[in-house]
Amino acid sequence: MKLIVQIPCYNEEKTLPETIADIPREITGIDKVEVLIIDDGSRDHTVDIAREIGVDHIIRNKRNLGLARTFRKGLDACLVRGADIIVNTDGDNQYVGADIPKLIEPILAGRADMVIGDRQTNSIPHFSPIKRLLQYLGSGVVRRLAGIWVPDTVSGFRAISREAAIRLNIVSSFSYTIETVIQAGKRQLAVDSVHVRTNPKTRDSRLFKSIPHFIKNSLGTMVRMYAMYQPLRMFFFIGAAMLLLGALPILRFLFFYVTEGGAGHVQSLVLGGVLVILGFITFLAGLVADLISFNRQLLEMTLERVRRLELDHFGSDATLGNDAVHRKTDE
Repeated sequence: MKLIVQIPCYNEEKTLPETIADIPREITGIDKVEVLIIDDGSRDHTVDIAREIGVDHIIRNKRNLGLARTFRKGLDACLVRGADIIVNTDGDNQYVGADIPKLIEPILAGRADMVIGDRQTNSIPHFSPIKRLLQYLGSGVVRRLAGIWVPDTVSGFRAISREAAIRLNIVSSFSYTIETVIQAGKRQLAVDSVHVRTNPKTRDSRLFKSIPHFIKNSLGTMVRMYAMYQPLRMFFFIGAAMLLLGALPILRFLFFYVTEGGAGHVQSLVLGGVLVILGFITFLAGLVADLISFNRQLLEMTLERVRRLELDHFGSDATLGNDAVHRKTDE
């Protein structure tokens, strides 16, 4: 049983040594623990530091691709290297590495495909009241969309089984946290959560420029992912709202038509008719999107099979020598 701890890094030369040192190398139930960093186009000495402290695997992006794409690349690299469990943590030493055994325990016990560390954000000193409120509301919305209970949906400290990593497809360019939770819920993966500790803050987040920027991108991810997996339901509610709004001015026109002959109220009929037509068009768009969704499911199954074939091929190469695997995955 191999565990690989992957760490997406962007200019983390100051905190990476402490992050690596905090990762336990011997865990009950795990035969081998390895560390893999994905350098997302750092402009400092992150890669040099990683080599000096003995990181097992280093993947490099030639330029900054963003957290979501870097996370996805890390999953692929871990799978190629034979990981049975993948733990993702941050390079800024936000999370306590000693909690990794607790994080992977539900997977080892066969109870979960994915485990997300609950930071218990209400108790984190450097979280402002506004940030705590937004985290609470945002996690509530994601739980509703995903249909699973996860207290801290944006926590980056998470463990993923090999099977779950094969089935997940990251398409967002912003952040993987929300997307993977919604995908896990819609693809019927077993998701668990455990309490984890956090270290004192070392720097501000580089994922977003401001809270409005974070809200905008997070909402976009939520809407996009929900529409991908529940298109008919989403378009149904939008179309129903338009039909309801269209019915009101039409009823107004009918009322005055009966009582006063309808003179001077044709605008209400025109407005209502336009909204009703838009409502029906929205329903039709939902039907088309639902049919496209079935094609997406077929593509996901195809991609999953292709990924398994590729991993089998990489496994054959690995028996001949690890250099073959490294050449195919490292940039």
